[in-house]
Amino acid sequence: MSENATGLILRTRPLTETSLIVHWLTPNFGRLATVAKGARRPKSPFRGKLDLFYQADFSFARSQRSELHNLREVALRDTRAALRKDLGYVEQASYAAALIEQSTELDSPLPGIFDIMRGFLDALPRQPPQPQAIFALEMKLLAELGLEPDLSEARLTAGSSEVLKSLRTSDWPVVTVIKPSQAQMTELRQFLHGFLIYHLGKLPANRASLFR
Repeated sequence: MSENATGLILRTRPLTETSLIVHWLTPNFGRLATVAKGARRPKSPFRGKLDLFYQADFSFARSQRSELHNLREVALRDTRAALRKDLGYVEQASYAAALIEQSTELDSPLPGIFDIMRGFLDALPRQPPQPQAIFALEMKLLAELGLEPDLSEARLTAGSSEVLKSLRTSDWPVVTVIKPSQAQMTELRQFLHGFLIYHLGKLPANRASLFR
């Protein structure tokens, strides 16, 4: 029996010469891994529909033996072509995908995290790549996971604490116009790095490169 979902593609990788493994983030099923059989063939019905950060409606047949389900059909809704105009956008989006994969479990509903990721991807191309977009993503994700830092107890200057509060509570269009000072950027980068390491154990390897 097929099940239907709407999802964002977080990652793809070859399985065989002709097939792909596609990792999805969905609101109702959480993270799913699917096998797109024959997707790498020139005349595959999946051709042009499966790439990083694409949003699509899809159907899949759930496997009873593994966490890899069979992808049946894909109806593409958004390719987010604007993300591919700047390598910085792709790097930030890739970090977001890796952080979500690291901090969540497979097959568990994640409607709040789906909304955070979708909003983040939509907002990225509206401004040049900015560190505050990453800080906002991290704060919103921590809050959704029940791990939001108590800023009244944090060793942050008053200005940096207010910036984090704004990034956490603001809608994505507002996040893009919040402008921390260079000193605040450094303080927030170091604070969130330590906080995330403490709670998650490690971070995706490319985080440091986002602030160069």
